[in-house]
Amino acid sequence: MKKTTQRQLSNYEISVFCRQTTMLLKAGIAPALGIDILMQDTEDPKGRALLEQIQAPLREGANYHDAIAATGAFPEYVLNMIAIGEQSGTLDTVMESLANYYEREDNIRANLRSALSYPLVMIGMMFIVIIVLITQVLPIFSQVFAQLGTSMNAFSQSLLNLGANLNRYSFILIGIIILIALLFYYFSATKSGRQRFIAFASKFGPTRSLYEGIAAGRFASGMALALSSGMDTFNGLDLTLKLVENKEISEKIEKCRKLIVEGESFPDALTQSDIFSKLYARMVSVGFRSGSMDVVMGQIAERYERDTDRRIYSIIAVLEPTLVIILSLIVGLILLSVILPLMGIMSSIG
Repeated sequence: MKKTTQRQLSNYEISVFCRQTTMLLKAGIAPALGIDILMQDTEDPKGRALLEQIQAPLREGANYHDAIAATGAFPEYVLNMIAIGEQSGTLDTVMESLANYYEREDNIRANLRSALSYPLVMIGMMFIVIIVLITQVLPIFSQVFAQLGTSMNAFSQSLLNLGANLNRYSFILIGIIILIALLFYYFSATKSGRQRFIAFASKFGPTRSLYEGIAAGRFASGMALALSSGMDTFNGLDLTLKLVENKEISEKIEKCRKLIVEGESFPDALTQSDIFSKLYARMVSVGFRSGSMDVVMGQIAERYERDTDRRIYSIIAVLEPTLVIILSLIVGLILLSVILPLMGIMSSIG
């Protein structure tokens, strides 16, 4: 079947699609009829076009997996899980698990985006305020000092010279701003950019533990989905390896797979590979003995998600006052460097 060229859906879009499909499947509605119902409720032209691409092969007798794959809009992980769901007769359960997984992914990404956007906006505001001060405000004080027959101190004069150069070479400043905007777009909106940023953040000291926690939570969530779909642990590890973007966690998953091949049980291999903390590894061991590993993995994923949210909010709570203080100090220093000498002159005149 020919694969259509289509942009990949976002985590939120995938979660909505899977959630709606789950509701229809649990109601006993076949996939082909379910897509018809979704098309009737969809007003977005792009969404209708995607559903039509899914519907066309279904009407020709294709299975659901092949119809979804033909759109090119879904990641490989979704396709693999849908195929397993069809083969095992648990498509509704798989789709519900996929909806939960991608909702969790969307929440994590939204929180990270919020944590990154706020300091960038604050830094941008600081930059603009400082530029306005040294290019527009300081020249006025310079004229006042000249009229009083004196000059600004060395620090203020150096800032004034910098402002004059910025005015003279404003095109360079504009170019720098455009470059920063392009870099922000590259690291936030492109796949290769996000991978490079994650690789850097995974090694950067202050954010290393945060991204390791995100990767471990993603592993737990992926394993919960795989195990609840009836997949064995080895194949589940193979699938989750494609989801984790953290190099260290990926290496630990590889080690876990090798230990299972050598005859170790999954809990023992998980403990030796050091993917989880000892507490979570013990939870997996208990779940393995009770036959509820998928439930335990889901609980671990939820705990990692809550811990990630807590860390992100902690970072924001520290950054907010810090950036405000820095901005206040810089602006205050610039103003005091000209106001205090001016007040001294005015008092001597008086």
